[in-house]
Amino acid sequence: MTVQPAGGVSATSSAMPFKQGSPAVDKKVGQIPANYTEGEGTLVIGTEATKATEAALTSAYTGGVVDRVVKLSNGEYEVHNIGTAWPHHIFVSQDFKFAGAF
Repeated sequence: MTVQPAGGVSATSSAMPFKQGSPAVDKKVGQIPANYTEGEGTLVIGTEATKATEAALTSAYTGGVVDRVVKLSNGEYEVHNIGTAWPHHIFVSQDFKFAGAF
């Protein structure tokens, strides 16, 4: 799924472009779910996934490509963002608001 914000890609994006061979970026902002374990959760599709993706990409982290959206056990969403060095995981609240990223 590729979704861009309604206004297009922001010139003020905080996403870091991916460069092959570069080391991974270790940075966290906002709230990361306390019990988050990578790979856990339920894949979601349709309107639910679109709303989570739009919330993630209309935060300061436009760019990249979302390849999946996972609903976590606490009801929040992890939006998996590829094609950027950071953020790779963007977290969205149950009411589709940006929560955090790493």
